[in-house]
Amino acid sequence: MLEYLLWAVAALLLGVGYMHLILGSAPEQTSSLSFLIAKIYFLALLYVGGIVGAILAVFFILFDVFYLKRKWQSSTHFFTIRAASMLFILMVVATLHYLLEKTFDVI
Repeated sequence: MLEYLLWAVAALLLGVGYMHLILGSAPEQTSSLSFLIAKIYFLALLYVGGIVGAILAVFFILFDVFYLKRKWQSSTHFFTIRAASMLFILMVVATLHYLLEKTFDVI
């Protein structure tokens, strides 16, 4: 169980990192209004990045339990296979996020 907790934390960090790539860097704080905008930026970064990371964690844990543990448990590169599969699932979730936000205008 601790193992999946560590993978879930990694997924949350990847989700926040993905949102940081999408949103860009925080605006400079030159006045009280820009200070407020910067705080809203960080709140949005953590909120949406946390949602993306939670979705990534759920998909990864399900994929790990039902496929990776059965097929690749005896492999010497099991950690590398798991990390690569998490990055692949992140690419799928990021593509789905982009399609829903920009193309179909659902989000």
